[in-house]
Amino acid sequence: LRQRASFPANHLPGFSRTSSRPPFIEAAFTKIRFCSQSAGRLLQSSASLARAALEGSCKMAQKLLLRPFRSIPVKHLSVPHRSLPSSLLPRVSRCTTLSGSFPAAAARAVNTRTFSTSQVFRDTFNVQDGDDFQDRVLKSQKPVVVDFHAQWCGPCKILGPRLEKMVAKQKGKVLMAKVDIDDHTDLALEYEVSAVPTVLALKNGNVVDKFVGIKDEDQLEAFLKKLIGP
Repeated sequence: LRQRASFPANHLPGFSRTSSRPPFIEAAFTKIRFCSQSAGRLLQSSASLARAALEGSCKMAQKLLLRPFRSIPVKHLSVPHRSLPSSLLPRVSRCTTLSGSFPAAAARAVNTRTFSTSQVFRDTFNVQDGDDFQDRVLKSQKPVVVDFHAQWCGPCKILGPRLEKMVAKQKGKVLMAKVDIDDHTDLALEYEVSAVPTVLALKNGNVVDKFVGIKDEDQLEAFLKKLIGP
């Protein structure tokens, strides 16, 4: 066709301006249409094949990526669960019943125990320095027993808790001040403490009674009753 197109129109055999296209040109156009349609179908099929190949590649890639995880047991993928020791389970079960059906007797026992403990801390205190002793002992409106003790003293460790217990039984009528002679040597010298444990009974800032050594609960109760008075 390219070669024929270079010839003048009047030199083409069987061509006239008034007649239709020559048979060989018509045949050439038919072949061109056939080829273009075939090429279009090939392109469509090639695109379908390419899309299918792409989808297949994506699926294959997903399988390859997931293959290592599929080989891991399920128990290794789950979050480890740490169970409480068996020794703590009864405590947990008791705690969970506090808001539910907690026995009234147990509740009263807990309240009583908490009250008595807080009473001990409220009636007993450690002297911090000379000013604290002046404010909380000498200026106290209530009678005060002062327990001079030391950390290295064995009898002090026996008398101290026993005296705290008896003071708590007085229900706030008397206070107890604890003085460590190693930390407050000046107070020990001022009150002529030569041995420990030494307990002084003070009322209105004045020493009214004292004892040295260990006493039983009955003797301590009598000592406190005498200090409190009628």
